Amino acid sequence: MPTSATCSRLPTDPERLVPIGRVGRPHGLDGAFVVEDASDDPRRFEVGATILVDGRESRIVASRRVGKGRRAIVVEPPPERGAQLAVRRADLPPPEEGAYYVVDLVGLVVVDADGSEVGTVVDVLPGPANDALELDTGALLPLVEECVREVDLEGGRIHLNPGFTD
Repeated sequence: MPTSATCSRLPTDPERLVPIGRVGRPHGLDGAFVVEDASDDPRRFEVGATILVDGRESRIVASRRVGKGRRAIVVEPPPERGAQLAVRRADLPPPEEGAYYVVDLVGLVVVDADGSEVGTVVDVLPGPANDALELDTGALLPLVEECVREVDLEGGRIHLNPGFTD
């Protein structure tokens, strides 16, 4: 989520889980399954990688591309269909300057230029031109420098520039 807003520091909860997919339908006879809602980062599914399956550590023992560019993997121990695949936030590389992981933004309080609370981030939605912050109020705010003055992860707030609230 590129933006030129500044970031003060990464959150201090290294055990926070970041979803990277879900166990989908079986694929082949070797115990592989299709990863549904898969992370865009192919490194998450490399052979030898450790992931969490419903909170339990598992190791990827096989990985391949299947139809429509989807990923099929085999993990040990074998998971149940529908199980959540995740990694710990601490295991992710630091984001690039001016970029943030969605998991770091969800839960932050958004305040306008006057310091009044506008809402709380519940999701970050991808868009054709830029990502948008989805607030618990239903509002969508563009995640661009013109709207977002500062992302203060340590303080738990996103500060807006004037003119982006009613």
